[in-house]
Amino acid sequence: MKRLRLDRWTGQLLAARPPTTTPLRYARPGAVCVRLAPRRQQSTIPLSSQSDGINHDRFPPLEPLPPNATSYPSPTPDRALKSARLAALHARLSLPEKLPLQTLARTLVDVSADQNPQFNNANLAFVGETLINYHVAEWLMVRYPRLPMGILWAAMAGYGGPTALFRIAQSWGVKSTTTPGGEVDPGLLQFSLEPENTGKNDLKLGYQRTEATRKHKFRHSISSGVVMDDDYGQLILEGKTGGQGKTGGQGKTDNAPQYPGGEDGDHTPSHMRYGDERTRLLAEQANAQFVRAVVGSIYAHCGRDTVKAFIKSHIMSRTLDIAKLFSFKNPLRELAMLCEREDFEPPIARLLSETGRLSRTPVFVVGIFSGNDKLGEAAGPSLDAARLKAGMNALKAWYLYSPGEHVRVPSDVLEAGAKPWEPAHIDMGEIISF
Repeated sequence: MKRLRLDRWTGQLLAARPPTTTPLRYARPGAVCVRLAPRRQQSTIPLSSQSDGINHDRFPPLEPLPPNATSYPSPTPDRALKSARLAALHARLSLPEKLPLQTLARTLVDVSADQNPQFNNANLAFVGETLINYHVAEWLMVRYPRLPMGILWAAMAGYGGPTALFRIAQSWGVKSTTTPGGEVDPGLLQFSLEPENTGKNDLKLGYQRTEATRKHKFRHSISSGVVMDDDYGQLILEGKTGGQGKTGGQGKTDNAPQYPGGEDGDHTPSHMRYGDERTRLLAEQANAQFVRAVVGSIYAHCGRDTVKAFIKSHIMSRTLDIAKLFSFKNPLRELAMLCEREDFEPPIARLLSETGRLSRTPVFVVGIFSGNDKLGEAAGPSLDAARLKAGMNALKAWYLYSPGEHVRVPSDVLEAGAKPWEPAHIDMGEIISF
């Protein structure tokens, strides 16, 4: 008896069989053999009448495009109603029904992709940036009334700066394209990398300093930064949006990569790992402009209360450790001037405890006292280091004073049936200005 190979049965059943066709020699006499081509969906427009140079017989379009769609710099507004990606973004952000898809599609068109102000997001982004900075500034000033101006600028950039808004756009699941055109999906963020198209979204509140274009250094004070510079205290330079100049005060307010910017902490964002410095900056600006444009569009269609709730839930709800923004040059001198200004007794450093003075790793705990009140304490490997850290902690405890987490801001009186405004406590300012 012949042995049956059971292991071959499965392979024979899974193997693809060729299609069964009738051989020509067994065909019926007089029959005509016609080979039928497989049916496929393709464009009904003849190839000779298409002017875009694309073979639509081989690459059929996913949706019927309007005539001359490829000649437009951005998608037409009527295509927004047919974009599944755009509808998903509208539902993902829980946007109000009053905000149409056409306006949401306009927020995704950067000024570098389409220079027509009636179709790009430049005007909406300007309104949105003003609203974001206003609500963030009033909330920070009421909750932390003793913050120095430099720290206030840095905190505002940490909540509403370019890097923070870029991370918000990435958390929304927005994808981008650097080749804009009329045939692009309206649900994609469209911006260009061409040098002749970039650098045109310079709608900023501020003045360009004439002395900034010169080679010699000039005094960049806090008072002049409030009047002349942008909302973050940075220089407005020609051809650059949001200058990277250093501001006055105790804060670290360089460009956006140094801002904590939310939950990611000090980790490098994903967009900072690819491309060169120019492309990363353009991608960051385009995503930030998109978030600002969304805020502006909500204000235009839904009003003041809706946009305030949106900013509070998407921007101001993020975590920012303001204590890490401080950078002191001489904390003991500044603490002595603070005690003199507030009519406190002069600060005195006292050793609270120590261990391992003669070992390799000694630890000293030093406290700063003003009379019988302890202003701050810290531990360090030496007496000088512990005294400096204690002075820094005492200054941070003074500057980070807060009346509470849920504070009332001036814009609350604009709501219907609101109580009269009670003036909030605002400190006279920082002790030392750099």
